[in-house]
Amino acid sequence: MFRNSIRQKIVGIAAGLIILAVITSLLSMVMAGQVGHLLDELTNRYIPAYGHLARVNIRALERSLAMRRMMMAKMQAPGEDSGYESARKAFEEIEPLIKREADAARTLIDAIIADPSTPSDNAALGRLDDRIDNAVNDLLMRLNAENKTLLEQIDAKDFAAARATTLRADGLRDDFNTRIEGIRSDMLAQVASAAAKVMSAQQRAIIISGVVTAIAAILGFVFAMLVGSGITRPVMRLLESTREVEAGRLDGAITITTQDEIGQLSAAFNRMIETLRHNQRIRETFGRYINPRIAEGLLEQPAIAATEGQRRVAS
Repeated sequence: MFRNSIRQKIVGIAAGLIILAVITSLLSMVMAGQVGHLLDELTNRYIPAYGHLARVNIRALERSLAMRRMMMAKMQAPGEDSGYESARKAFEEIEPLIKREADAARTLIDAIIADPSTPSDNAALGRLDDRIDNAVNDLLMRLNAENKTLLEQIDAKDFAAARATTLRADGLRDDFNTRIEGIRSDMLAQVASAAAKVMSAQQRAIIISGVVTAIAAILGFVFAMLVGSGITRPVMRLLESTREVEAGRLDGAITITTQDEIGQLSAAFNRMIETLRHNQRIRETFGRYINPRIAEGLLEQPAIAATEGQRRVAS
């Protein structure tokens, strides 16, 4: 039995639809925030880490080129030391840049691993971190030792030994570049994987938002239909009963299913029908013993029956 008024039912429908809309909006905002968080990690950690590794390769090549320029400058005529000093300064400035780029990449990778709120292949990223550490601290250290020997040989103008040392340094540099390129390739795979996860999360958010919106719309429609039918069905029964009374059939009654204004109106209608039936029975009873016109007058003007009567010649 519905105990609420029609106004309360209508307000309840509106409130229910508003609540469903708010829930859908909040869910969409949460999923959009998750996608944004993944995208933020991709743009602020994965891609910059790959960029730092790419610059390690570039710095290594620049360092090798500076070493070549030093050798060429030293082989020039005596007194031409300006080119040599410039190349040596560039050579010495590049090494800290290589370590800085490598450390920056490792810091970003460690931040990705330490963030539990985003899905990532922490095992693969941990291996990348170890490989960067080994490449920088092992190969770069050995390469620096060869470069130091090479500088001493160049200063001594022992070019034959310098050529041999250069070959060993080139081998170490090639090994270092190969390792860094391998790390870059694996890091690029991690970037692609992170980008795929962002796209997947975005598609999942769109699908879930669509499904939740459809469910909210269906629930709202069903709820509105249920409450609406609870209002319109008693009204239709009342209308049908009114037509029955209009046709002179007073044997029916309305089943009361609500206690709102329509239910109260239905109860009043039933009482009215009962009164009409009672009057009809009285009219039929009077009609058996007195003139029908006199009976109609008594029913239409009950005050006459309360008087002491009138004396008339009837026949």
